[in-house]
Amino acid sequence: MPDNDTYSDLVQKVKTIDILTNARVSGQQAGVHISLFKGQGVEFSDIREYIPGDDIRAIDWKITARYGIPYIKEFVEERDHTLYLIADISGSGSFGHTVSKFSTLLSILATLAFSAVHYHDRVGLILVSDCVEKFIPARSGRNHVINLIQTVITHEPKSKHSDLRPALSMIMQRIRRMSTVILLSDFFTPDCSKELSLVKKHHDILSIRVSDPREGELPDVGLIELEDAETGEQLLVDTSDPVIRDSYKEAAEMHSQSVSHMMRKHRIPFVHVRSGDDFVPVLEHLMRTRPGGEL
Repeated sequence: MPDNDTYSDLVQKVKTIDILTNARVSGQQAGVHISLFKGQGVEFSDIREYIPGDDIRAIDWKITARYGIPYIKEFVEERDHTLYLIADISGSGSFGHTVSKFSTLLSILATLAFSAVHYHDRVGLILVSDCVEKFIPARSGRNHVINLIQTVITHEPKSKHSDLRPALSMIMQRIRRMSTVILLSDFFTPDCSKELSLVKKHHDILSIRVSDPREGELPDVGLIELEDAETGEQLLVDTSDPVIRDSYKEAAEMHSQSVSHMMRKHRIPFVHVRSGDDFVPVLEHLMRTRPGGEL
């Protein structure tokens, strides 16, 4: 997707992210990982008598009724987890005033992947335009993550259009074990509410919207030619007209509200990152607000 100069910049950025993530983990700071996987991977361990202070939701009522005294089920957290990153690589990702949305998405993706791999968790990837263009099964290991990120950088999308539904459907078809699924997109896509609902029933799903500041408001710079990165449609726009600027801003706000409403409807933790901004605090907020998430 990027040209040679941009490619070199992105490779250097990935190296920097790897170093910073490693330093954060080595320094025993909570970082993204603890919140990312908090309390989701558990398996049954044993049954024991109830002790005052135990969570009453863990009481095994059948055993309790049989012996006449309360017993609870004990669970242990699984030691390994699986993370799947769904990255929207449609044409609109190339948009950006100073930093492209693609570059921002890549930085977020790399940070999450490196953070997971430092704890020996498995990471997988789905690249999606209006179809699934690449599926990489989850594996552990730093070399795997580096190859995964390199795939994102070098992949040439077959389509400029966007539709997240094929990627979400693939999660349901291919991923049987409960995993954490993180969706990265600008959400200029057909409605995927039904697919989000199905994934939510079987997996822990989070969502990150990546946008550019100029997508929310047109600057007053006179006549400009706008091109839809996904359809190629071109339109001459007089940005000095306040009616046009207000209409553009209203449409952008409606899109933003629509995405937020869809995520709230399905109780999917969701944050909005603008290209060029420091996204780490936003990721930390995402992990704090998700069920069971804490730093």
